[in-house]
Amino acid sequence: MTPPPRPRGEHLPVFVYGTLRPGERNHAAYLRGRITSTTPARLPHTVLYAGPGYPYAVETPEATQVDGDLITPDPTAYETLLAALDHLEDYSPGDPRNLYERVAREVTCEDGTRTRAWVYVAAPRLAARLRATGSPLPGGRWPNEARPAFEDEREAR
Repeated sequence: MTPPPRPRGEHLPVFVYGTLRPGERNHAAYLRGRITSTTPARLPHTVLYAGPGYPYAVETPEATQVDGDLITPDPTAYETLLAALDHLEDYSPGDPRNLYERVAREVTCEDGTRTRAWVYVAAPRLAARLRATGSPLPGGRWPNEARPAFEDEREAR
């Protein structure tokens, strides 16, 4: 299985928005001991849809966003971590049966900096079905009420 191309020598961070976020069920099992940092971030031009037990980010041209976290993999665990995440998301490059596609996209961190990161988004066939019949999650955030919002959102409430 060949991973999607990335610039030579560049190890992109990974944007997570569902069960891989801190406090969620897959965070410890997949990320503990394999990452060096976690930073709140947002993925622009996406809508978050509820799935059976997990969410799907669906790309859109609209000015919407999904809240999540930017995780920085430990360089010594990078390839192992990506392989584990690909397995978790049941992602295989070029497979038309994929539910998710791993794509490089720009995300915005809480401090306003922007960076490219790997993101698992709904594959095209599933994305079309979600747009037609899915249930968008309010506010672009996977449910975990204990997780704080960005500072500007807290001030707006």
